Parts: sequence; C-alpha cells; structure tokens
Amino acid sequence: MARFRARQSTPMLTEFSAVYGFEFDDFQRESCAHIEAGAGVLVAAPTGAGKTIAGEFAVFMAVQTGRKAFYTTPIKALSNQKYNDLVLRYGIDKIGLLTGDTSINSDAPIVVMTTEVLRNMIYANSPTLVGLGYVVMDEVHYLADRFRGSVWEEVIIGLAESVVLVALSATVSNAEEFGEWLAEVRGRIEIVVSERRPVPLFQHVLVGRRLHDLFDDVAPTAVLDGSKVRGDVNPALLRVAKEESRGVRDDARRPRGRSGRGKRAHGHGSGSYGGAAHSDHRERSRYRPPSRADVIETLDRADLLPAIVFIFSRVGCDAAVGQVLGSGIRLTNASERAEISAIAEKHVAGLSAADREALDYDSFLEALLRGIASHHAGMLPAFKECVEECFVNNLIKVVFATETLALGINMPARSVVLEKLVKFNGEIHADITPGEYTQLTGRAGRRGIDTEGHAVVLWQPGMDPRAVAGLASKRTYPLKSSFAPTYNMAVNLVGAVGRERARSLLEQSFAQFQSDKSVVGLARGMARNTDQAARFWKQAECDRGDFEAYARLRAAISETETEAAKSRKADKRAEALDVLLKLDAGDIIHVPTGKSQGWAVVIDPGIRSANTEPHPLVMGEDRQTRRLTLTDFPTPARVVGKMRIPKKFHVKDAHARRSLFAAFTSRLADIDRNPERWRPGAVDEELAARIAELRHELQHHPCHRCPDREAHARAAEKALRLERENRQIETRMQKRTNTIALEFDKICQVLESMGYLAARAGSPDHDLRVTDAGRMLSRIYAELDLVAAECIRRGVFDGLTAPQLAAVLSTLIYEARRSEFGAKPPRMPDATTEQALKEVRAIHREVSLVERDFRIERGPDPDVGFARAAHAWTAGRPLAEILPESGLTAGDFVRWVRQVLDFADQIGKAAADTELSLTCREIRRGMLRGVVAFAAES
Repeated sequence: MARFRARQSTPMLTEFSAVYGFEFDDFQRESCAHIEAGAGVLVAAPTGAGKTIAGEFAVFMAVQTGRKAFYTTPIKALSNQKYNDLVLRYGIDKIGLLTGDTSINSDAPIVVMTTEVLRNMIYANSPTLVGLGYVVMDEVHYLADRFRGSVWEEVIIGLAESVVLVALSATVSNAEEFGEWLAEVRGRIEIVVSERRPVPLFQHVLVGRRLHDLFDDVAPTAVLDGSKVRGDVNPALLRVAKEESRGVRDDARRPRGRSGRGKRAHGHGSGSYGGAAHSDHRERSRYRPPSRADVIETLDRADLLPAIVFIFSRVGCDAAVGQVLGSGIRLTNASERAEISAIAEKHVAGLSAADREALDYDSFLEALLRGIASHHAGMLPAFKECVEECFVNNLIKVVFATETLALGINMPARSVVLEKLVKFNGEIHADITPGEYTQLTGRAGRRGIDTEGHAVVLWQPGMDPRAVAGLASKRTYPLKSSFAPTYNMAVNLVGAVGRERARSLLEQSFAQFQSDKSVVGLARGMARNTDQAARFWKQAECDRGDFEAYARLRAAISETETEAAKSRKADKRAEALDVLLKLDAGDIIHVPTGKSQGWAVVIDPGIRSANTEPHPLVMGEDRQTRRLTLTDFPTPARVVGKMRIPKKFHVKDAHARRSLFAAFTSRLADIDRNPERWRPGAVDEELAARIAELRHELQHHPCHRCPDREAHARAAEKALRLERENRQIETRMQKRTNTIALEFDKICQVLESMGYLAARAGSPDHDLRVTDAGRMLSRIYAELDLVAAECIRRGVFDGLTAPQLAAVLSTLIYEARRSEFGAKPPRMPDATTEQALKEVRAIHREVSLVERDFRIERGPDPDVGFARAAHAWTAGRPLAEILPESGLTAGDFVRWVRQVLDFADQIGKAAADTELSLTCREIRRGMLRGVVAFAAES
C-alpha cells in the first residue's frame, strides 16, 4: 500500500522507471522524487551504484515538461558515452553533443557537454541558455581538481536561479557540508547519500602466489554498515609479517643518514605499505611479489577475472603488457578473438597504414587478441576506446591501468589489483589516501553480473597488514574546493554583472564557505585559551605588586631583543635574495660559503616562480656545475664582472663545459677580485634605547625582588603563551575571512594597472568597466591568459606563419611531464620563433613583476618542450617522423596538438578580423588531419 501511494504521488517517476528492467534502489527513488517535486538534489553514492538514474530522470522531466536539459561531464569520453545512451532512449534529433572539438545538434532540447562548455556559455550569456530547466553535473566531485575544479563552482554560482541542479558525486565524507553550500547558493537542494555498494567488496592480500583474506572476519566493505564490523586483521598475515621481519630488515622505519635525522629522499611513502627493504633482502625474501604472469594465473584459478591491475605509471602499464605477452599467456578463445578483431578494426578504420605502423598497432592488437591491454592517458584515444569496448563486453580479461581509469568511464571488473599502495604525486612518493583507495577499488564488482567484487593488494616486503586494513576500512573522501579567481574569470564577471556583484558572487564560492566554517572552530579555540589564561594570571598574583604588569615588561624586553636580532638577519637575507633575483646568465659572483665557496659564473639564474627562491646554476673555480640556494649566501653576492654564455650551451656537454671554464678563468684574470663586503650593522639605536629603558623599568618594579618571583613567572609565562596563540589564531581568522574576494580585488588591480579594466566614468564607488583589451582577454581560457593577451596587444604573434605561430602558442600552454625531461634542452624550430619566444618571455617577466607588486602568485614559465612537434605537425610532416623526435606517447601527442588547436581558436576569436585570426584558422587546417582528426571524430 505504501509503495502504491508513493507511485500515485510521483507519476513521472512511475512512468520513467517502467522502462528499466530492475527495481530502483531506495536512494534512486528518493532522488527522483525530489526532482519531480521541483527541488535540486545532491546524490552522493559509491562508484557503480547507479546514481546516474537521477541525472537521466532530470532529462526525462525536461522532455516531458518541454524544457531544456544540459548534461555535463568532466571528460570527453564520458560525454560521448552519455550522448550515445541518450540517443538510444530519445532519438538522434532530440540529443546534442558539445565538447572542445565536437558540435552535434547544439540547439537540441537535450545537450550533453563538457563542463567548460557550459561555463563559457554562461559568461557569453549565450541564447542557448534560454528555456534551460535542468542541469545535471555528473562527477561533481571534480571541483576538488586543482587544475579544473574552479569551473564547476563557476557554473553552480552562475546558473540562473530557475534552473534545477542535479549534482552527482562519488561518496564523499563531507556531503552534508557540500549540500549545505549548494542550498545556500542555489536555493532548495535535497541531499541523498548512500554508502551501500551495489556489489559487496571483499578484500585480499596476495602473498607470493597465495591469496589471503585481509580481514579475519567479513570485510567492512562487504556489509551494509561497515562501522559495526570489528575489522580485525587476518592472523595469517600478521604471522607473515612477523616471520619476514626476522630475516628482512624493514627500512620502512626510514634508515638514518649521516645527519641522524633520516634520509631526505624516501621513495616508499611512510613505509607502512612496504617496498622499502634493501634490494638484496627483497630478492631473498620468500614473500617477494610474484611476477605479473603469476598474478594473472592466480586470479584466473580463483575465478577473479576480468581484472583491472592498477600501476601508477604509464611506462609500467605498457611494460606489464609486454611481460605478460612474453610469458605466453592467452586468455581468449577463437570466438572472442574474432570479436576483438572486428572491434579493433572498427576503431582504427580511419588510420592510414603509415600511422598504424608509427603507432605500433600490430603489437597493440596482438595483446588484445590474447585478452590483455593497458589503459592510460598516454594512449591514442582510439586505442583506449577499443580497450574500453572490448573490456565492457568481457572480451579482455586483464587491463593494466593508471589511476585515471578510476575517474573515467564506467568500466567495472570482477576484481581490482593494486600492485603498490604508494605513488608519486608530482613531488614525492606518498601513501595513497583512503579516498584514493576507495575510488580505485570502487571498480571491483559488476552490478547485475557479479555477486561480489574483490580488491587484491600485492604483498611488499616490509608491509604492515594492520596499516593496509586501516586503509581498506576507512571511507573518508573529503571534498575540498580548489576554487581560485583568474584574470579571465575577473573580466568576464565584471563585464557581466559589475565589480561589486562579481565580488559578492565569488564570496559565495565553496572555497569561501569552507574557509568561513573553519573560522568557527578557531573562534572556539580562542575562547578556551582566554579562559585558561585568566586562570594562570590568577595563579601569578603577587602581594608585592601587579605581577601581570611585571611579566609583560619581561616579555616586552624579550620580544624587542628578538626583533633586533631578526631585523639584522632579515636585512641580510633580503639583500641576498634581491641580488639573486637580479642575476643574469654570464654574471661573475663571489659565493661566500658552502661547497661552491669562491668565484663562480652564472649559467642559468634559476628563477622559476614568484613563490620559490632562485636556484642559480653556476660553474665554480673547480670546473663543477651546481645549483645554489639562498643558504649559500649568508652575506649578499656581488656581481663583479660579466662574460658571455654560449647560446646553445648545455651542461651535459663536456666540450662545452671545458670551453666555458677556459673563458671563465681568462675573464677572472681581468677583474677586481676584492669587492666591497657586506657588513652587518649594529643594533638599531632606537631599539637599543628602548631595551635599556625597559630594563631600567623592570629592575625598579616592586615584584622584581619577590622571593617567589620565578614561581609567579612560570604561571604568567603560560598565560602569555596562550595570549600569543590567540593573536596567531586571530591572524589566521582574518586571512580566512573574505580570502576569495580579496584575491579578486588584487586581480582587478593588476588588470586595471595594465588597461584591461578601467574606472567607470561618473561612478562614485570606483566601479569598473571592461576595456577593449579586457574583452579580448575574456575569450582566452588558459593559465597564462594575461601573458597571451599582452602578446596579442604588442603584436608578438603578427607576421608568423601558421607552423611558427603554433610553435609559439604551444609554449604558453604546454607543461612537460617529469619523465619527459631529457638530456638535451628543447629548442624552438627556427630563428623567427626563437625571437618571438624572447618577446614572450620578456612579457611574462613584466607580468610577473606586476603580480609580485600586488602579491599574486606568478604563473608557470613558458615551456618550449612541444614547440618543434607543433611546428612540424602544422607544416604537414608525417606522424612517423614526429613521434620519435618528440619523445611523447601517441596519446600525449594528440592531446597536446588538440590543446594547441583549441588555444589557437581562442587566440583567433580574441584577435577577430585581423591577419592573426586568419593565421589561427590556418593552424586548424594544418593540425586537424590524420590521427588528430581521427581522434576528434572518434
């Protein structure tokens, strides 16, 4: 009867659910009921739980009520997948697709798009937004992404109030906080959270070739309420750890270096997840990890295929495929191989024979036919899509993948294997977080196919099974905003709603919301400290006089003396830093201390970004080259001479080093080697007088001769320490209040100083308007947007051919991966582009100086790494020649070509009706060919 009444109250949901072949879960029905009632909804549920039902119901509601619906996704692959799903349901005429390089039926009532496309529509006040009733934001937890996360918040804040928002998120531990913010900026938002996995997840550890359960009893992830399960570790694993510790030294306890403080570089995270033992011990250990072929055979015997094996390295994934192929393993039958061949041919049909050879298609196909593949961002999109289709159809049994697969399309498996629980995060090797573990293992268990999913961790020497159990049983995945205003955002918002309204909109961001909430906790801490300090002052009372005043005199003397010492040190450091920031290649300096003490010539000034100190590369009198730091300069360096550094000098070239050293030695003979030394001044006279005055006052205070003075002083010091803590807390609170708006103000000041914004005539409150230059900037969406706009204004790009322009534009968006740093420094393709790059770098330095003046973090330096490849591809050279020269994988090459292409389109629109705009169109014609055009169509 209750279900009948529910159906009567939600007729749209009843009609919608009738076409599905299964009964909706409670959270799915609840989400859809809220949408039918006209409310927005945040749905947070595990991967594979079916939260997209809520998004599809919003689309259904739009169709039924005659309104538009936009379905946004973070990546093109997800957009393509959702587009195909909706076309099957509603027909091709009613569904559109908009991604960075694809536009299909954009005026349709239902449009699937990447989130950036919708953001750009909102800023442009596109007429397409008229009649919009529903927006579905799939994978909304992407707003935590530090590179793209701001886009999600821009959309959420910028959408019209009449639009119903349906936000779909992975399980996050602060869903209530996120939902509270959504309700604050969007109005009525209901929060629906489900932690129930659609398929129970069992946890295992593979020790050698033996599979052990991780938990003694049932895994917390295998039951509805894991918090009620004790989660004790399997005693067999504890015995393994104990037995291994007898014969294998566990260097996870961070072996000490000469300093006794432990090694500075540690490649195994905390060490709790093993792998840190010395290599000779690892080789001797009977519990060393099995070969990849052995892992697959073990999984096959346990009926745990198909499996995804996560390896946190692209090279590692490809190497794993090669190793398994070398073992002779075949996991497919004749029928499956025929299907794989057909699917593979369909996905590469548009590639020429030459391109297939350049991409080593035959090796890729051989692995596929054996039921094995890799999957990572470095692969050609067509190859990745082929792997995905084969895997979803249960034709491929093992995929070696990087973690990007866990954030991508729906591609579940029966089991997930994690080779290691430590990964390189761009700076250091760090333990994976509970959130990352949840995301990765969320792919285990196929709804409607498997009754249970399995997560398998490979045992590493030195592993602590208790730490692994703790990682596997936690479900913490906090969503943290990465929102930050940009130059492009500022001119778009000021142009659309004015400065004050823009400022208030930014104060509504999730970043500011989280920052403001943290202030509440800080305020509570201040109140506790104030109460405790009052009690300590009571204990410090003295019958001879006011001991609080006496204690504050003592503190004032100590602080003044510290200030004097810091002042002397700060003066030295500031002058030393200032000298380093002004160094140029060829400067001859004296290094006062350290291994490089003596005379040196600067090869590279080493100025990377505004928030890091310079690390100049120098050659010393011992002919060695090394990077220096500020600690090498307790007294400032003095530039005493200058010499020329060869344009193509490279530090790895022995002949070049010898020649430079000879020139350096010769130049040293001609210069004065006795520069004026920096001498620290005496204590500031005013500070010295103040200290003397305070000491005199202290000695004549009545409490100075109290026999219990030091006992009183101890209580007073505790009170003073709490007061100092409160001052620090107050400073932190001030920094966290209005942080986003204050950053926006600084950005507006930069833009106003450079002519992109200007004071609105007759405005009493200094409101701003967008200038012609600002309107140009509003069309450029890149990290170095302001530098690009300045280059257009100053004509840096004028007169370049299409290949030359592509090369120069690439330097403003390309960012080399760590593994791409080779022995030879990359160069521009010709003298013309080299000159253009000099001008780009000069503008970048000018912009950086303005940013420094307004205390804004400087953008990345231009990167030459893709310039030659961009030039060659635009000029029409074949893929087979460019790929080996570039050192990039096919997938990375295509991705960067498409990004240069997209950036060129932005520059063309920004420089509308000019010769530069025509050159940008030539870049599109030159680049959109072969494997790149094929990737855009697939």
